[in-house]
Amino acid sequence: MWFKKRSSATEAPASSESACASEDNYPVYSGVATTDNIELNDGQRRLQEIENAKFGWTQIRACLIAGAGFFTDAYDLFIINIASSMMAYVYYGSSTLPKDWDLGIKVATQVGTLIGQLFFGWLGDSFGRQKIYGIELMIIIVGTIGSALSASAVHGFNVLTTLTIMRFVVGFGVGGDYPLSAVITSEYASTRHRGAMISAVFAMQGFGILASSIVSAIMVVAFKSAIINDLDNLDLAWRLCLGIGAIPAIITVYFRITMKETPRYQIDQAKALEKQRAELELKDAKNNSEQPQGGTNRYSSSDLHSVSDVDIKPENTHFEEKDLAMDQSATPDSEEPTQAPAENKSSWQDFRRYYGQWKNLKILLACSVCWFALDVAFYGINLNNSIILEAIGYSSSTDPYENLRLTSIGNIIINLMGTVPGYWFTVFLIDRLGRKFIQIMGFTVMTVVFIILGFGYHPILDASVALFIVFFTITQFFSNFGPNTTTFVYPGEVFPTRYRTTCHGISAASGKLGAIVAQAGFSQLKDIGGKQAFVPHIIKIFALFMFIGLAFTFLLPETKGRTLEEITGEDKE
Repeated sequence: MWFKKRSSATEAPASSESACASEDNYPVYSGVATTDNIELNDGQRRLQEIENAKFGWTQIRACLIAGAGFFTDAYDLFIINIASSMMAYVYYGSSTLPKDWDLGIKVATQVGTLIGQLFFGWLGDSFGRQKIYGIELMIIIVGTIGSALSASAVHGFNVLTTLTIMRFVVGFGVGGDYPLSAVITSEYASTRHRGAMISAVFAMQGFGILASSIVSAIMVVAFKSAIINDLDNLDLAWRLCLGIGAIPAIITVYFRITMKETPRYQIDQAKALEKQRAELELKDAKNNSEQPQGGTNRYSSSDLHSVSDVDIKPENTHFEEKDLAMDQSATPDSEEPTQAPAENKSSWQDFRRYYGQWKNLKILLACSVCWFALDVAFYGINLNNSIILEAIGYSSSTDPYENLRLTSIGNIIINLMGTVPGYWFTVFLIDRLGRKFIQIMGFTVMTVVFIILGFGYHPILDASVALFIVFFTITQFFSNFGPNTTTFVYPGEVFPTRYRTTCHGISAASGKLGAIVAQAGFSQLKDIGGKQAFVPHIIKIFALFMFIGLAFTFLLPETKGRTLEEITGEDKE
């Protein structure tokens, strides 16, 4: 059921201007109201206001607030790629850390991310998006600063142990960003701009990856003489590389914690409360009919009162910067009933019932498997760029400075040519081509290119290292103009409001499980038969996973041009 404000005989008729929100308005809720002053279809009208809103500074600002977190996430995740090489020179005098330490540091972040995605996904549906948005950035700030200040204990922990623990903390915060940012952006967006807005938030990851490469290159050049004279000077360089990642998070956290709750989440809560009230009224009526005359009704009017008084007051507030930036809690009038919590219709039983149906389960399964398959290759490559570049002979210099410089430049080239453009091609084309088309295209191209690189590894390298890098860059481009972006977009659209952040978290956690499998597998397999001799076979394995992702994509619906309510069937509830 929907809610709408009742009109009274004493009320002046609303003008046409006040009755309809302008296209620049969004429905914004203060979180305080009663069902007694709301009529049936107010929620539908407010959803229409979202659909009619023009794309402008408000939407851009929303994308920047959410996207700044992803910039930080990507920077923190991928800066370890070059930082680990710096640490290897400082503590072990070689270009790579011992296998177990390299694996532990990188996997700790992924494990933390997986747990954070599941935990914050559940929190977002249980307590609301706004109440917890910003906490994940605070955790990232603590973990990032802690990583930069990692030190050895007098007895026990060494610096790498401390770093591993702090990288887990960073990952936990990063994990929270995935479901919250995707769903908040999705629920604030109109249908015609939704794909572009969610993609733009995720595209900030590309700038974060690029920034990590640029910062590492700057650090290497800035410390050139120090590195040449004494490799121990790299100890400061890797700490600065990690610590800089806290800066954008510190700038952004205030704007996140002051954002308002999404209209769609509040409408869903209102529907749940009305449903509960109707059920109590039905029980009350049934109980009255069964009571003998003069009997006592065990469902008193106070039971109904506690349900009807749960507050969700719609305000036709102009949705400008203050609406995204400031959460100005409204104070209820003294005559309004005291707020009483009511049980949300979402529950484990309802979750099992909903996903016990194949039509719903297949979507959750497809989102999860596609993200898992994609991240096997995406993180298998991106967390090991320096190893791959060394394996193909691009950065195999024995001079530490030259090796680090070439690795950083190689990462910049790959990111500028493939990673960043791929993200923004998706942003500009996703609402025209559709999510499904882009995901199928990306998985198909990556399958083919990985087959070429895997089976033609040595002939291609013998012909030209530059040619190999071109092929390598193509995989990066179609990863981001493809499933790396769409696997993030899809879960923000295809699940019902009451389970949207939970299921986005499940899908994203499946991806991180793929990243963990990839990192563990890459680390254990790469040196079979000699140093980095197994790399071409790992690339063949990547091709297999891309094909699996392609197959499961066909279980997903096309969401282009459809409202969230149409996609999930909530418009029929």
